[in-house]
Amino acid sequence: MRHLLPLLIALPLALPACARDGDPANDQAAQVAAVDAALIGNTAASAGDPALTAALRDQIMVDPALVQQANDDVVRPPTAPLSGAMPPDGVAVAAMKSDPLAGEKLRPAPPAAAGSCRQCAIARRALTLGALAQAQGGATGQCAARVTYSAGWANRLPAATPLFPDARVAEAAGADGDGCALRVVSFVSAQPMQRLLDFYYTRTTAAGFDAQHQAEGVEHVLAGTKTGGGAFLAMMRPHAAGGTDVDLMVDAH
Repeated sequence: MRHLLPLLIALPLALPACARDGDPANDQAAQVAAVDAALIGNTAASAGDPALTAALRDQIMVDPALVQQANDDVVRPPTAPLSGAMPPDGVAVAAMKSDPLAGEKLRPAPPAAAGSCRQCAIARRALTLGALAQAQGGATGQCAARVTYSAGWANRLPAATPLFPDARVAEAAGADGDGCALRVVSFVSAQPMQRLLDFYYTRTTAAGFDAQHQAEGVEHVLAGTKTGGGAFLAMMRPHAAGGTDVDLMVDAH
């Protein structure tokens, strides 16, 4: 009996220790610790793989030249506030110092004919390019009801009445098909008005147009028709910042 008593006392003390050794939580913690040790190279497994050990211990290498290309498609805020400022209108005109027609021989347009300028009055009343064309009446006026607006029409002018070389197009319209070949372009040039009058007079008369020059105040009109069909109208006035405003209309049907 004296020999059994110490065993009975020691048994309860050993049971908790056995329970701790078989605890699943303790087993999982031991496995995690073993993986961590392997990753940092403290075990024989990692020590046997020098490439893995070097990859884990070495510093990350970064190419400074490629840093700015990371996340290239990410939307970022601008580096500076966006500016909606427009350059003064006279800047582009003043910057045009060279003659776009240098070397081209032009015939001087005749002086404006005496009398009233009907087209000048029409231009003052017309609020749109379509209205300007419609006021011409006849086939041109009928085609004016079909015009569409697009800057692309400025690139489709006939060879006899091209866009002036330094033209800055403000608006363009036109109509094609069903007997219509109408082009109407509004633009500004840095050149003085007489230079544009001479240019269009030279080009249109060479193509067979009978060009006439009229004026009223500061407004000038060069217009004409051609045997076999076709008409043009170039309305000009001084631009506020220098140069010349031009409304060019051509009916090539």
